[in-house]
Amino acid sequence: MTVTAAPVSRQGSPVEVLLAFFRLGCMSFGGPIAHLGYFRTELVERRRWVSDEEFAELVALAQSMPGPASSQVAYALGLIRAGWPGGLGAWVGFTLPSASLMLAFAFGRQVFSGRTGAAILHGLQLITVAVVAQAVMSMQAKLAPDRLRLALAIAAMGITLLAPARVGTFLAIAFGAAAGLVLMRDGSIDEKPGGLKLSVSRTVGIVAAVCFGFLVGVLVVPMSFREPTLWSVFTAFGRTGALVFGGGHVVLPLLEDVTVAKGWISQQNFLSGYGAAQALPGPLFSFAAYLGAAVQPNPNPLMLGLCALLAIFLPGLLLITAVLPFWSRIRRGRTVQAAIRGIHASVVGVLIAALYNPVWSSSVHTGSDFWIALTAFALLTVWRVQPLLLALCVCMFCWLRSAFI
Repeated sequence: MTVTAAPVSRQGSPVEVLLAFFRLGCMSFGGPIAHLGYFRTELVERRRWVSDEEFAELVALAQSMPGPASSQVAYALGLIRAGWPGGLGAWVGFTLPSASLMLAFAFGRQVFSGRTGAAILHGLQLITVAVVAQAVMSMQAKLAPDRLRLALAIAAMGITLLAPARVGTFLAIAFGAAAGLVLMRDGSIDEKPGGLKLSVSRTVGIVAAVCFGFLVGVLVVPMSFREPTLWSVFTAFGRTGALVFGGGHVVLPLLEDVTVAKGWISQQNFLSGYGAAQALPGPLFSFAAYLGAAVQPNPNPLMLGLCALLAIFLPGLLLITAVLPFWSRIRRGRTVQAAIRGIHASVVGVLIAALYNPVWSSSVHTGSDFWIALTAFALLTVWRVQPLLLALCVCMFCWLRSAFI
């Protein structure tokens, strides 16, 4: 007897989306690829908002364009679930926890300090290992089930790990698309492809594309500002958001260039904020809120912090808004579907690479760490324990271990 997966549930409310992503924003540690693991567990497997195939396409689209990849995927999932209010709710819910804490840190409040905070942070990192491993296992079974696609996934993993960090993910996805075009053109055509059905019209997509083009045209014009003002902060951080591929840690050199190099913030304060960002859940691009609030001279830290936060996210959100309304039609052809099969396999490889570095390499240091991560993985996959409950238990255990050992 075959077991049929539960049908995908398309309709939802903006409040549902906001609360779901606020929860994810509070617990999604580990960087952009780890965030995708949390998204898949919560929204693909548990809530059934989209299918694995649709989720992989969103990941590939986001990874192939500039901007914060995990936030673009969150925004797109919100659009699919509840239209414009859902997209906005997804971005606000996912960004609010980390942005609020980064602003608080800019005003001098310490986050995750001391031995207790370090133990809790380490427990959350170990949970991230289990969550990403679960996502890799499930997506491999659906998106790379045969020898050919598994081989493509392994090759994509190698490209991601060996290529420069700025372009590794993009090259892996491009490789998957090219391999799909060459090796998978004889596959059957999906008669009902592309379940990414949005309540966003093509007219809106065109308007978003025009706005993105205009924004980039304004931002790339060289300007010299000696002091941080509302406009200079917006252009500096907006340019970073528009031109960075890969998101996450790749954005750090660009942020350093537009803040430290201009004398707006000291190297020590920059690194201090980066350390705090590493300790928090949610998108690393929220680091911009801290930088905007911490630049000097700064008559209104809150206003400049919010300006920097909006500026760094805006180009990526406009761009994915421009692409999504046309995606269902674009992907109907045999050629595009062949490329998509290869992209699906390459996404699995990208996740495997991320599971190794940075998720595993930055979290598992001892035999007891390995035992905790393996136990958490078994509880997630076999006993189906909720990630939030498991995170609380693991953090408590790590705190007790630090207190008594």
